[in-house]
Amino acid sequence: MTIVGNPDAVVGGVDTHADVHVAAVVNHLGGVLGVESFSTTSHGYRQLVSWLRSHGELMLVGVEGTGSYGVGVSRYLQLEGAAVVEVDRPNRQTRHRKGKSDPVDAVAAARAALSGTATGSPKTRNGSVEAIRVLMIARRSAVDTRIETLNQLRHVVFAATPEIRAKFSGLSAIALVNKAAALRPREQEDQVRYTTLVTIRTLGHRVQFLREETKRLNRMLRPLIRQTAPTLLEVYGVGYDTAASPV
Repeated sequence: MTIVGNPDAVVGGVDTHADVHVAAVVNHLGGVLGVESFSTTSHGYRQLVSWLRSHGELMLVGVEGTGSYGVGVSRYLQLEGAAVVEVDRPNRQTRHRKGKSDPVDAVAAARAALSGTATGSPKTRNGSVEAIRVLMIARRSAVDTRIETLNQLRHVVFAATPEIRAKFSGLSAIALVNKAAALRPREQEDQVRYTTLVTIRTLGHRVQFLREETKRLNRMLRPLIRQTAPTLLEVYGVGYDTAASPV
């Protein structure tokens, strides 16, 4: 890829945000040819690419946050045949000297790509790896919430009356949850006892639901992990979190 010495070559830079991306384009010497803002929509992406190419032969585009706010525009640029590199946050000295400025950040991204200081491969966010990543968000949430709910259940039982505590004394976590979910509290004059039993049952049901949800997600994850890294789940001590940790 020849950039320096090619007077027709231009390099783009994109400072990414949730709603608006700021793009800059520089020539083969790093001179700024223009700065413009575009919406984070398909139409905005088309406008951004067209605008960059209107300045010359687009050789490279440096994009900030290709795994977050920049994922959409990075993917679109690649589909349009543009070479994309991941750009780290702007130089802190530049930020301190000039203050936070989206146009400055966009120009810095373009110059980082031009100079070769930005060489990271953009995160593609597609295929099995992306499918595993998004499923693991749901799975980790389910597991964390299940543990939190189980701890709440134990606390409510511990703080209940001796009669209620005795019902659940010495039970394993699974037995505690199943017995709690099986309660059929009847409304009675002792309001605290009734509401305590209702709470114990509710928390038991919630733990059961989250356990089943985790199992469903595991069934979806298993073929994806095997497709991405065959036999990994068969390794002793490797579970879903470990297998998907690089994601």
